[in-house]
Amino acid sequence: MSTQAHKTYPKIPGFRLGIYVFKDAEIVDFAAPHGVFSVARRFDPELDAFLVSDAMRPVQTQAGFTVLPNYSLDDRPAIDAFLIPGGYGTRQELHNRRLHDYIHSLPQTVLLTSVCTGSWIYGRMGLLDGLAATNRKEPDRAEQSAAGMVPIDRLARIAPQCRISRARVVDAGRIVTAGGIASGMEMGFHLLRRAGYDEAFIMEVARVMEYQQAYAKYKDDIEYTD
Repeated sequence: MSTQAHKTYPKIPGFRLGIYVFKDAEIVDFAAPHGVFSVARRFDPELDAFLVSDAMRPVQTQAGFTVLPNYSLDDRPAIDAFLIPGGYGTRQELHNRRLHDYIHSLPQTVLLTSVCTGSWIYGRMGLLDGLAATNRKEPDRAEQSAAGMVPIDRLARIAPQCRISRARVVDAGRIVTAGGIASGMEMGFHLLRRAGYDEAFIMEVARVMEYQQAYAKYKDDIEYTD
């Protein structure tokens, strides 16, 4: 676990988080950070989080859970951070040129973030070259079989010039990656930090979510590399 002191960031009023959803995205990967922002809005209604998809139609994510996006990629909503969750569907998104072109077109001020296998996308695009990143470390049954591969090891294969970290969250400056499925919670809290909120604010959000003990355990499991 990292013991680096948390950095402080200037406040970004009205911080907006766009979360990309796609077929077979892992539910908790995108719902956890969205939920953190939902509770944080009780204290600052200017915060916003919303779903973005390839097109304006219902998206069936993992286990048949269907969501309605707020925007399509073509709508180009104003955002301060873009988040790609993991899930089985990332295997298709590795080849989604529309998504890749959209990411390339985003201003440099927009944070590029991911949970779990979402970092594969940035790796395939070459955006992790020379940077540190993380991914899910615990394999499912298929991944731990002789024919499978642990997601964090596959990231190393997809992005051989990336330095693989086992931290729960890795902040490499513009690109921020989180590990396994439930680490979407820590990504949500860290994005509040990147939006300029102080520790007291974040801890209050964690308290209301009855997550304060887990937050205290995981909040320092972060690696800053920028």
